[in-house]
Amino acid sequence: MEINDTQENINEELLIQTANEGNLESFREEFLNLHSYDQAQFFFKIDKETRLKMYYYLSPKEVADFFEMLEIDDNDYKEILAEMEPKYAAEMLANMYADNAVDVLNKLGKDQTASYLTIMDKDAAQEIKGLLHYKEYTAGSIMTTEYVAISQNQTVRSAMYILKKQAPTAETIYYVYVIDEDLRLVGVLSLRDLIITDDDTMISEMMSDRVVSISVGDDQEEAARQMRDYDLLALPVVDFQNHLLGIITVDDIIDVIDEEASDDYSKLAGISDIDKMDKSPFTAAKKRLPWLIILLFLGMFTASLIGRFEDTLSKVPIVAVFIPLIAGMAGNAGTQSLAVAVRGIATGEMEDSGKFKIILKEAGTGILTGAICGVVVSLVIFVWKHDLILGLLVGFAILASLLVATIGGSLVPLIMHKLKIDPAVASGPFITTMNDITSILIYFGLATMFMSYLIH
Repeated sequence: MEINDTQENINEELLIQTANEGNLESFREEFLNLHSYDQAQFFFKIDKETRLKMYYYLSPKEVADFFEMLEIDDNDYKEILAEMEPKYAAEMLANMYADNAVDVLNKLGKDQTASYLTIMDKDAAQEIKGLLHYKEYTAGSIMTTEYVAISQNQTVRSAMYILKKQAPTAETIYYVYVIDEDLRLVGVLSLRDLIITDDDTMISEMMSDRVVSISVGDDQEEAARQMRDYDLLALPVVDFQNHLLGIITVDDIIDVIDEEASDDYSKLAGISDIDKMDKSPFTAAKKRLPWLIILLFLGMFTASLIGRFEDTLSKVPIVAVFIPLIAGMAGNAGTQSLAVAVRGIATGEMEDSGKFKIILKEAGTGILTGAICGVVVSLVIFVWKHDLILGLLVGFAILASLLVATIGGSLVPLIMHKLKIDPAVASGPFITTMNDITSILIYFGLATMFMSYLIH
């Protein structure tokens, strides 16, 4: 591992040295032999002065090949594009796949986007404009219009001619889509099908008319689910009349899965925009403070709730010892149910299994885990404190708290999903705090009811 890291550093140093010395041919030879991902990593690591030299050494098309692989913040995109001559930047964007160019332009201001589109090649600008108006996070916003489509009323020979002609600009050629006279999607076939089939065979005779597609306005998560379920490399996007508008390729879906997973994880943690490391503590604090302030007030409410049972605590102070135990158990159980419910909603499994069945299953899980934990803690307290009533109180409180926590952990995300709110917003810290409140109510309610049996 150390050898590889050292070698990588030497290559970077040599490339920077070659660029700064003005050795154009050597730099191009070394740089263009790298994988586009490595090119992107190198490009972002170097300073502005070296990048300015690269724009002279590389054509807009060569920069476009790795530019779409950059993993940077919106402001970094703006700064890097501002380094380029406007015409160079516009040509570079025009040479990117349309869907990737749209991703970059969506990170810029409207004025800057309009400026690049104005000086861009008209055909490329028209194609990009066609994608820009689709709502963000929909299938339309991540599709590309660079695909191969053929007519059902032609032969394999003529289809292969079209495929060879369009292949250089198509994002993928492994699937070839079949359309009718009205440009409606009617079938699909693979490159393999075309290669092994006789040249005089009609496309309508060999195509598969069972095409999996997605509506242009559907959420990108639904596109990810369909590509996962059907093991697709590309997914056609259609309008309400089944006209073929574009395709979504697997590389874009991998980005969607990564983006959605990061988004859900950050919300479960009670943080927003966790996908990138914050450059300063002020930025990190700004993202975390809203949830922390909400949880602070909920925590104060929990403290005031305990204060209402001051009489119980003064007469039976031993019950205070087990407050963290019961609240912690309820919080953990609720977070587990929350994770199961959010995952089920995200993957679509919740729809298949039925929401009511999920709640019943979680309730059953809460009863089983609560009963076992309750029995264990009752025995431990009896051996430790030699008090059977106290042990039964804590054990029953854990049973009731875990039951309520598991039901709440699965029910809250389902309600939020029904209200069209992202269920991941029912974050772990939020559910934990709510379960603290309910578990304390249950525990002290029981302790107050049976206080006469606890006083010795």
